[in-house]
Amino acid sequence: MRQLRDFLSGPPPWAFLGVFLVSLIVQLNPGWRDVLIYDRPAIAHGQVWRIWTGHLVHFGWPHFVADAGLLFILGWLLEHKHPWFSRVGLVLMPAFISAVLYWFDPAMVRYGGLSAVNLGLLLYLALQGWRHNWTDWFWPAVLAIYVGEVIFEAVQGGRGGGMIRFDDPGIHVATSAHLASAAYALLAWLIAWRKRLPVVHAPASDQP
Repeated sequence: MRQLRDFLSGPPPWAFLGVFLVSLIVQLNPGWRDVLIYDRPAIAHGQVWRIWTGHLVHFGWPHFVADAGLLFILGWLLEHKHPWFSRVGLVLMPAFISAVLYWFDPAMVRYGGLSAVNLGLLLYLALQGWRHNWTDWFWPAVLAIYVGEVIFEAVQGGRGGGMIRFDDPGIHVATSAHLASAAYALLAWLIAWRKRLPVVHAPASDQP
């Protein structure tokens, strides 16, 4: 019960809720996909909005529920305690991931989904949690799962994807995007560690 109360403490994650709702609107309008998806040739011709909007596009409802649902959960865990990383990251991380794909993975012609952003948020959360208590086994376990997932994707050649089924058979898991999000999260964590940016804690009156 205490864990649930801690999870729900603080204001709603408005920034994450906003991204969730925009992604939902995009999902409800499948005709928008071709205009918004990360498309390498289109970006090369000046359609730069796709480096952000591509992350809001999902390949079917199972893909949307998994990605957007996890984003909202991570918002409850992050936005109140790490507001600077959360709000800035929601703007910069998608662009960073897209830039890495554009410059270092030219074979990635199309990309969509919030999974890479989610993994970056999760990695930062785990690193901050481990920094707060180096003896807590939970956060190293999360990090190990993260690394294992990326290795599994690489070995499978992007055919992992867990139980998610995409509505386009040509879509596969973008391991390079997940590696890019890891690089962003590590860089953000190092900046926070060097600057000793504080973690926002619940008020003492909220504790039992």
